[in-house]
Amino acid sequence: MFNPQPLASNLNELILSVSGLYLNLGGQTLLSGLNLNCYEAGVTLVMGANGAGKSLLLRSLHGLLPVEGDIRFAGRALPETLPDQAMVFQKPTLLRRTVRQNMEFAASVDGSEAQIDTLLEEVHLKEKADQPARRLSGGEQQRLALARALLTRPKILLLDEPTASLDPGSVMIIERLILEASSAGVKVIFVSHDIGQAKRLAADVVFLHQGAITEHSTAQHFFSKPSSREAQAYLAGELLI
Repeated sequence: MFNPQPLASNLNELILSVSGLYLNLGGQTLLSGLNLNCYEAGVTLVMGANGAGKSLLLRSLHGLLPVEGDIRFAGRALPETLPDQAMVFQKPTLLRRTVRQNMEFAASVDGSEAQIDTLLEEVHLKEKADQPARRLSGGEQQRLALARALLTRPKILLLDEPTASLDPGSVMIIERLILEASSAGVKVIFVSHDIGQAKRLAADVVFLHQGAITEHSTAQHFFSKPSSREAQAYLAGELLI
């Protein structure tokens, strides 16, 4: 099902490079000079308290916000990589069509019904293919949104808290598909508040506080010996202001 070409050709090549990233809206600086180098090919988890700038960073990586600075994926400037990207938002945006028609809308010219059927089977929605998408449950809608994104065969998959407030069954299905996509070479950048989920999925963790990156390390290091005071407080369950 997943057969993208890896973004980077070798382990020494940067998969994601962010340099001097600023976001100013309404007279406020919301992202403040972010610098980030990511070599990890797996799932990068973006964590931090509410208002830290996680979703803003993700939207910036997807070209949705008027940022200053430089964003590159495997050495390619952001505009060049947009056709290789897919993004799933916390609240799914679905067409006023059936489940299958939502998938067909996202399919490439050579997208086959077999691929659609396979993905709908993976997200346990094949039997609901002819139902209106917006009448699905919250978990079903998000599973459809992920299946639709994967149908485009992205090299970069951006996920903004896709499992927030979902039922455990939907969370399991979504996490399994994310790991399968990552194993097949898709670079996944995932925003989550769920520490347990982060431990299950993350190869590395980017921690934000007040619009700045205070820590970026492997998941093993982050969860065992976080370096920044803010990350230590967050993992201890303390309130961050």
